[in-house]
This record gives sequence, C-alpha cells and structure tokens, in this order.
Amino acid sequence: MNWKKMIVIGALACGAAGLVAGCGGEKKAAAPAADKSAKPTKIVAGMDDTFAPMGFRDDKGEIVGFDIDMAKAVSKEIGIPIEFKPIDWASKETELESGRIDCIWNGFTMTPERQKALAFTKPYMDNVQVYVVLADSAVQKAEELKGKKLSIQESSTAQTLLDRDENLKKSFGEIKAYPDLTACFMDLESGRADAVLADTCLIEYYMTKKPNKFRELPGEVSKDTFSIGIKKDNKVLVDILNDGIDKVIKNGEASKISQKWFGKDIVLK
Repeated sequence: MNWKKMIVIGALACGAAGLVAGCGGEKKAAAPAADKSAKPTKIVAGMDDTFAPMGFRDDKGEIVGFDIDMAKAVSKEIGIPIEFKPIDWASKETELESGRIDCIWNGFTMTPERQKALAFTKPYMDNVQVYVVLADSAVQKAEELKGKKLSIQESSTAQTLLDRDENLKKSFGEIKAYPDLTACFMDLESGRADAVLADTCLIEYYMTKKPNKFRELPGEVSKDTFSIGIKKDNKVLVDILNDGIDKVIKNGEASKISQKWFGKDIVLK
C-alpha cells in the first residue's frame, strides 16, 4: 500500500470515528411539547348511549338526544366538530385521563366530589334527584321506602348521593345497581324493586313512554347541575365550550332544543 492510500484510509477512519463519537456524545433533541394553548381541531365527547333523553340510540341506531343537539349547536358556534363516542359509563374518568376522549358530555352531574378531580364548564341545566314508584304502589312518600328495595344506575349521581349519605343508604333493605337506567325500570316493573332513584329529567322521559305506569314521589332527594367534565389542566377547552354554551343560550337555540326534548325551557340562563 502506498503512502497516498494510507492517508485516504486514515482520513476516512477519523471521520467515521468522529461520527460515532458525535452520535454517542450528544443528546438527541427532545420532541417539542404539545401546545396546550392550541385550539383543538376536533372534540371527542364520551357518553352513555342508553341515557335517554340526554344521549341514546333511536330505533335506527343513531345517537340522538338533548346533549347531542346541544353539542351540534355549540359545534356550529365554535367552529370545531364534536364527535360522540359511546363508553363504559363506569370508566368515564379513566377514558378522559387516558386521552381517548376530550370531555364527558351526557347528563354529567357536577358534584363536589367530581370537582376535586375534574374541570367543568358552566352548568347548563339543573339536575334534581327524585324517587319513582309504580303508579299503583302503596308508597306515597319517601319516608315509606325505609327497608324497601331500591334500584340505581352504576356510577350515577344517585350512587354518589347514597355514598355521601350513609344513613340514607342504610335505610333501604336492598340497593341494586345496574349498568343503565333501562334495567332499573325493568326491575321496578317486574316487582324486583320498590323504587328507582334517578335524575328527574330522565325519569320524566321514561314516564312519557309508558303513560300512567309510573309515579314520582313528592319532594327532591338532592339537587345538582349538569355540566361538561374536562381534564383539570385543560382550561383552553373549558373556555371554548363555555363560549359555545353562552352563544347557544343567547341566540335562543338552547331553548328550542329544550322545548323539543322536555316540552319546556329548563336550560339555565
């Protein structure tokens, strides 16, 4: 090998060594952090698709309801598409935390317990908890349910209420929780339960489907509000949805949607 070839080989070796040293000695540039102030291009809302009339599937299998119509109206005002994704309601907080959904929007009650873990939009509807019994039931008031069988939906406001009030919880002979409210009413109709505890707007909707079959007991068990649940640190989405809610209330669209589903305007102003 002549001296010229030796110089070329030596230079190449040094260059290769320099590249290896460069790869090993320098840290790879970190990927840029997501911009939390950026406006989303789409909002995925988690919902229970059996929660009539807030959000459920009609006879054609299409997702409809009060909250669905509200979301469509809000989407039009904020210029961002809103997609509803049916989820296991008992795992709604996990779905939100994992990022599989951006918000929980389906008759979601803003309770003190939930406010510790989540951010919420402004409330848009009152949520009153009441008991319902069969129309021909001997029970005429809430106090007469002591020792009776009660049905509730799992992970619902009713369950939160009972967990909050241990004396009330212990007053019932048996409490059965089901994945959806339909199963609760089936329990009531069959005689396996003496009463159902749920949101008044949901109960009244079921009562219209079977006139003279059910009866609400007088009085309110508790009163909260419906809102949209969002990750604690996502103030951008809270502000965007609040803006949309304000606009559909001011332009009268929210009132029209309420009249459609409840026969009256029950939206908070």
